[in-house]
Amino acid sequence: MDEPIEKPGEEPVKNKISRRFLLGGAATTAIVLLQSSLTKWVQTAGAQTLIKNGDPTKITGAGPSTVGKRSLFEKPVRLTSDTSSRTPLQDLYGTITPSDLHYERHHAGVPVIDPDKYELLIHGMVGKPMVFKLSDLKRFPSVTRTCFLECSGNFRTSKETMTPQEICGLTSQSEWTGVMLSTLFREVGVEPKATWFLAEGSDAALLTRSIPVKKGWDDAMIVYAQNGEAIRPEQGYPARLLLPGWEGNTNVKWIRRVELSDQPFMTREETSKYTYPVKDKIRQFSFEMDARSIITYPAYPNQLERGWVEIRGIAWSGRGKIIKVEVSTDAGKSWNATNLQEPVLDKAHTYFRHLWQWRGDETEILSRAIDETNYIQPTLRQLIEARGISASGYHMNPITAWQIKRDGKVLFKPESFK
Repeated sequence: MDEPIEKPGEEPVKNKISRRFLLGGAATTAIVLLQSSLTKWVQTAGAQTLIKNGDPTKITGAGPSTVGKRSLFEKPVRLTSDTSSRTPLQDLYGTITPSDLHYERHHAGVPVIDPDKYELLIHGMVGKPMVFKLSDLKRFPSVTRTCFLECSGNFRTSKETMTPQEICGLTSQSEWTGVMLSTLFREVGVEPKATWFLAEGSDAALLTRSIPVKKGWDDAMIVYAQNGEAIRPEQGYPARLLLPGWEGNTNVKWIRRVELSDQPFMTREETSKYTYPVKDKIRQFSFEMDARSIITYPAYPNQLERGWVEIRGIAWSGRGKIIKVEVSTDAGKSWNATNLQEPVLDKAHTYFRHLWQWRGDETEILSRAIDETNYIQPTLRQLIEARGISASGYHMNPITAWQIKRDGKVLFKPESFK
């Protein structure tokens, strides 16, 4: 059985394959191919069989992987444009946004930055200008906090077939980790007369914003981690400025320079951009995001059946904590307090719930947020009355209404700025 395979009368041939080796090799190869086929079958055909038969105990599951992934049944996606992508608010549970679903807003694309070459310069009206490498930032005492980010242009209204994502999907929430900017301010010795600082990014747009030093001493951070891992490139890797509660554009990503001064720098992003008319004036440096809420269920394109419905959604404010969210199920005629999911955090998305019995009548459901300054989320009409007809740009936070049709269809109620 171990002799080389050869025909009668032929000379013995060295290194010819033996029957045992051939059979053993064939078996090994077959096992490898079988394992490979099984793995692919488990991941593809196996999943289809599971869908058909509905019994996971009859199928061997896939083994551990180097990076986890969602179930093949879950397919949340971000709506994208040339400069932004929106978080699918209607597909989320709770308040933390998965990092890969966090909204994006760019001005010149996402730069590729080697963390080993990263540097943050802090200079200007300081006692000791310094350059900090990423490793330097990580040696300082770290702080972790949860808060939202929101683009100041986060509002759309045009048609009934709009999801929460399309209406205001330019907001997301993460757990951020980094160093307090006040720690770095003390390290460089900020001069008492310094009242503003310039934050400059490393993207091709060299995006810059003027920020009051008071915010820097308060709760501003230089963050390098998001939801327990290194911050994503789209969110500013390897480090970004985080200004809790302030409009997204001021939270400069890929931050590379901070310059202290006694006056604002009047950059492009705070003169020709991110300013807007308020009647006969121009509003500039409108940093804080106003209180806002949106019902994420039921919402378009949900279909309701008669009976009990749990209305749920999120509320947030850049001025502090949400203290109350009210829901109306009769088109704003009356309002009821909702249950807020604990913990209710400062300058963070807060989840709310309200149990409602729908009896099949056509109606509208709405929500409005109230923060700890007692600011009440306004209607679009109230915003227009306060700001003028041109109130269609930044910092729009109107109450959002959903139409409930008799057949159970849920549609957005678009409103006009006229």
